Amino acid sequence: MSVFTPLRRDELEAFLAPYGLGRLQDFQGIASGTENSNFFVSLEGGEYVLTLVERGPVDDLPFFIELLDVLHRAGLPVPYALRTSDGQALRELAQKPALLQPRLPGRHVTLPNAHHCAEAGRFLARLHLSTAERVLERPSDRGLDWMQEQGPMLALGLPDEQLELLREALAEIAERRPKLLALPRANLHADLFRDNVLFEGNHLSGVIDFYNACSGPMLYDLAICVNDWCSHPNGEIDNERSEPLLAAYSALRRFTPAEAELWQPMLRVACVRFWLSRLIAAQRHDGKLEVQVKDPGEFYRLLAARQHPSSVLPFAF
Repeated sequence: MSVFTPLRRDELEAFLAPYGLGRLQDFQGIASGTENSNFFVSLEGGEYVLTLVERGPVDDLPFFIELLDVLHRAGLPVPYALRTSDGQALRELAQKPALLQPRLPGRHVTLPNAHHCAEAGRFLARLHLSTAERVLERPSDRGLDWMQEQGPMLALGLPDEQLELLREALAEIAERRPKLLALPRANLHADLFRDNVLFEGNHLSGVIDFYNACSGPMLYDLAICVNDWCSHPNGEIDNERSEPLLAAYSALRRFTPAEAELWQPMLRVACVRFWLSRLIAAQRHDGKLEVQVKDPGEFYRLLAARQHPSSVLPFAF
């Protein structure tokens, strides 16, 4: 179970009292987390999620709180920080920054269909349109500079064929960096994997885990999403899923020619980001059975499959 900081019932009850949501009925750790400790919390007043933030500087937490408030006011199905009776959103529990948020309805979809993918595309467009005119600035802590710093060190531990592919990808990132950073910007979820989206039937009912959210090129968010939602097991893009996702997005926000030009490179950039972060996590948590570590090799396979054009953006103008 990926709960890095266990909690006692008495300390949780003391933490929850200022919210005025009634008595604690039950709580349990959420096994799917890879970076933070998350708990389902049942109170007389309803169902909630408690997050203890384990990674990242505390100074960034007001950004996440403000971003989720903006998206909540825009009508997007996202969690948001509940306030205590005296207005506190960010608090401390077990010597960790702590947030209490409503539990969103629905469940994850492991094998999304075209409709699920279209729903994800529409959500991303709404997120971007809600923030593009007033971007809340926060550079990604795993952006292009981070890739250039971490990549060469991690490359040395890879087999020869993987080493060569990573070196080529890092060289492309260095070459295209100015154009990538000049693309249209907004706030990004930056981690819109299937396990961060909830559905009730075919209806998207919630998006969670905004702790990688940042400001940056909107195209990057789409590349992350398409790589995870629309790939065959061999890594190649499934156009029967990617085309509805991109079409649903572009129906709300049309793509620019620069985005169309850089779509293939951005798909590769998104592969590099998660390949590197998973390699780091695998090293850091090697032998820790209680921590869920995702397979870095998945993104090596995706990057290898992204060496040839396999997807185009619709309706670029």
